[in-house]
Amino acid sequence: MDNPLLVATPIVDKGLPPFDRIRPRHAEPAIDAVLAENRAALEATLARVKALGDRVGWDDLIVPLEEMAERLGRAWGPVTHLFAVTSTVEWRAAHNACLPKVTEYQVELAQHEELHRAYQALAASPAYATFSPARRKVVSDALRDFRLSGIGLEAGPRARYREIALRLSELQSKFQENVIDSVQAWSKHVEDESQLAGMTAQGKEAARTKARAKNLEGFRLTLDFPSYEAVISYADDRALRREVYEAYATRASDRGPIAGRFDNGPLIDEILALRYEEAHLLGFRNYAEVSLATKMASSTDEVEAFLLDLNRRARTHAQADLAELKSFASARDGVTDFAPWDLLYYAEKLKEKKLGFSEEELRPYFQAPHVIAGMFSLVERLYGVRIREVRDVPTWHPDVTTYALTRGDGADDAPIGLFYLDPYAREDKRGGAWMDECVGRRRTLRTLQYPVAYLTCNFAPPLEGQPALLTHDETLTLFHEFGHGLHHLLTRVDEAAVSGIRGVEWDAVELPSQFMENWCYDERTLAGFARHHRTAAALPRPLLEKLKASRSFHAALATVRQLEFALFDLRLYRDYRPTTLSHGSDGQPQSPFRLLDVLAQVRREVSVLPPPEWNRMPSSFGHIFGGGYAAGYYSYKWAEVLSADAFAAFEESDFAPETGHRFRDTVLAQGGSAEAMDLFVKFRGRRPNVEALLRQNGLAT
Repeated sequence: MDNPLLVATPIVDKGLPPFDRIRPRHAEPAIDAVLAENRAALEATLARVKALGDRVGWDDLIVPLEEMAERLGRAWGPVTHLFAVTSTVEWRAAHNACLPKVTEYQVELAQHEELHRAYQALAASPAYATFSPARRKVVSDALRDFRLSGIGLEAGPRARYREIALRLSELQSKFQENVIDSVQAWSKHVEDESQLAGMTAQGKEAARTKARAKNLEGFRLTLDFPSYEAVISYADDRALRREVYEAYATRASDRGPIAGRFDNGPLIDEILALRYEEAHLLGFRNYAEVSLATKMASSTDEVEAFLLDLNRRARTHAQADLAELKSFASARDGVTDFAPWDLLYYAEKLKEKKLGFSEEELRPYFQAPHVIAGMFSLVERLYGVRIREVRDVPTWHPDVTTYALTRGDGADDAPIGLFYLDPYAREDKRGGAWMDECVGRRRTLRTLQYPVAYLTCNFAPPLEGQPALLTHDETLTLFHEFGHGLHHLLTRVDEAAVSGIRGVEWDAVELPSQFMENWCYDERTLAGFARHHRTAAALPRPLLEKLKASRSFHAALATVRQLEFALFDLRLYRDYRPTTLSHGSDGQPQSPFRLLDVLAQVRREVSVLPPPEWNRMPSSFGHIFGGGYAAGYYSYKWAEVLSADAFAAFEESDFAPETGHRFRDTVLAQGGSAEAMDLFVKFRGRRPNVEALLRQNGLAT
């Protein structure tokens, strides 16, 4: 069978996925073939290692394991990517048919006693003493992961762990599907344009285009984020804002306009129960402790103390910001029952009044092609690289472009890596923005394999007769995801398991991405691309100064919102107890665990504008139920501390080129080959502190 998932296009080393030929029908046969080949290769490898005894070396064990992982990644990676960016019925079926097989194989490896003994033998061998720090970390990380996968369990508990892992992978996938389906299931057809008064021309035209696509007159409002934001931030019709807010806040839940159709509630209950059981099988008190075993933070108490300290510093400011907004809404429009669907609308109006500009005033200056080019120019200047478009690479959609990253030091454009950029929202595309790896860097016995990344966003696509125009928030998102991409692409580590973002502690992985956002307020950077799409006029200095001043505008409100999510996530996984237990550890009767009670308590401590009772934020909280951030959402705030402190080093050096090169060579180039804190200290000269972030957000005392 000529299966494109098993035949790579020879463009970069071993090649890139031939997306123009990959179809859902190719997925399962490819995965079956690769898994069979890998299992045979594993047994052969382990037989050789056993025969070698204490003479086992890196090439005997790790190199063949890397080859197996590469084979699987080349087949499974494109399937999971296409499932996210073209989530059709056919791709879902293909993905879901393969997912249990891949998960079972991964758990099989994680609990393979002979493989575990092989790693132990390698760690005890004379060869280990000659390993580089990166190679030693590969081995130590693997042994840690064996422990976290239940390698030490008896047969019965180990089998149960495997069942849990398989079921969790299914539940997480279904969770994301339900969110996509609930977004697609709701829309509002508006025929009277006056109902959309206040919305920007961009927002209305996008809604008109969506209506035409469905052969409708007028406008079609949907729940993809650009459409939601266009209403919630600008529509004068308060009832319309409330209607759209309710649909968005009840996605995939038991409440709202499509209540129960794609309800993630039962899935969440099962996810929590299974993760609790997994934690206890492994000897932890709760799943939060399991999560922190691979992070910088040492304990749940440390994380909670960090979050509560930020809350103490921010909440008073947030309360003052909200009081000002309520007063403004009352004076302007007589609003006496200020609600969550009023927050962004009046924030925009107040910002316009106080700072003299609105977010929409900036949009004409942020045309997507220029923003992308300006971002590339910044990276070239900071890190001494070159970025150029590559046109002969097959992609999955006409919107997708590909770029090669090469050395910029005159070394004959030596290759560094390649990345895909998929910027615009589509109906069958998962919401949000993310970076994922296509190919990881590694040095083989024959050659050097260069890294390849996917950068995916969901911006409003270009309207007829004009380029795609981004908000400043969307520009921040683009820079954020490219920061992840650079972490993956600029690595100089040759060991696959710790190159790029692999092996990096989860609460440090957001540092490069958060760091990139700082440049969206930098005058020199903005001067390179912020030009009016019709007149080519540069962003006027008064508007630039207002943009810079806006960085701290309502920063406290944004901070407490993130703290709400982070504390909820941490406490949920720390405090969860199954309702089947009739008594707690102290022998006292136990009240049934209710997720919404945990959320309500967090909101009493943190939120300054609690949402309505029917708000079902957890049902679409994909980071912690459908992704990898369970008991780790605090990483975003911790990474903001790291990134603000790192950017302060640039400011202190007056943006000397050496600072960019040092950041590249320490934080970005080293990937997961060393502890994240050690790399930060190597760059900054000390451990991080929170003061730079507080200054950025106007919260310094």
